[in-house]
Amino acid sequence: MGNIHAPRRGSLQFWPRKRAKSSVARVRSWAADKKAKPLGFIGYKVGMTHLHVVDNRAKSLTKGEKIFMPVTIVECPTMSVMGVSFYKKSLLGWKKLGAVLAEKLDKTVGKAITMPKKVAAKKLEEYTDFEDLRLLVHSNPKTTSVGAKKPKLIEIALGGSKEDKINYAKAVFGKDIKINDVFENGNVLDVHGITKGKGFQGTVKRYGVPIRQHKAEKTKRGIGTLGSWTPKRVEFSVAQPGKMGYHLRTEHNKQVISIDNNIEAIAPKGGFARYGAVKNDYVLLKGSITGPKKRAVLMTNAIRINTKMTKEAPQVAHIHK
Repeated sequence: MGNIHAPRRGSLQFWPRKRAKSSVARVRSWAADKKAKPLGFIGYKVGMTHLHVVDNRAKSLTKGEKIFMPVTIVECPTMSVMGVSFYKKSLLGWKKLGAVLAEKLDKTVGKAITMPKKVAAKKLEEYTDFEDLRLLVHSNPKTTSVGAKKPKLIEIALGGSKEDKINYAKAVFGKDIKINDVFENGNVLDVHGITKGKGFQGTVKRYGVPIRQHKAEKTKRGIGTLGSWTPKRVEFSVAQPGKMGYHLRTEHNKQVISIDNNIEAIAPKGGFARYGAVKNDYVLLKGSITGPKKRAVLMTNAIRINTKMTKEAPQVAHIHK
């Protein structure tokens, strides 16, 4: 008899398998940039289409020829800068010194947070003893076909030196930021999003446990044992049913093929299925991204960029509608 081989079920790469706390992805590390600009932008997933592009890879066998490329369309309405947060390093990590909010805030912000009765008396110029600052921004879903009015709020880091950051924050304080101010064609991004929620699922779908034979006792689509008698507890690695999906995931190195506002070039007649019409600037990202349609995704500078990727976006020859 051969050795019994029973590999573990379910990858430990994403553990614990629990639902995300928020519908907007959290970013723990921001890729540094020498330019004074936001290091991320919020967009809404529209769906996928495909292009015919001219292959510009140096060592490709089809260099200079038209090739098929799947892309994801992300609508990017302007982001509004509603405030600035200041931070300073301490022994326990980054300590928040305070925040300054704009005098006039959009009414829809009150759907996401409790609006302050009085705006803080402090101004941007009064914060001098700080080491870092971040922009408090919110999206504008009311200008899209998503159907939501509640904006997504997030703190976004800035690139550049300390002086560049404070100067940029003063320039955009209380104003709107466009996607063209942050990214360009050919840039490589990381896309942070929340996956589709699958609800309560069993061990076969959730962990890939094999279906047992018809002679199995009690159940077919379940595990045969919860583990050994000792230790007298159920190990965390035992596959069990539970909620599946709605997880925070990051997809690395997605190239920007095009940033445009020519809606007629991509929109099919009647708009996109289960989304509607695209009304703002949009981004075409190479490949697929996580999450269902209409979900907000956060695009950031790539933190571990693939140096073998082409720095220039390929020329688009045809867009399928």
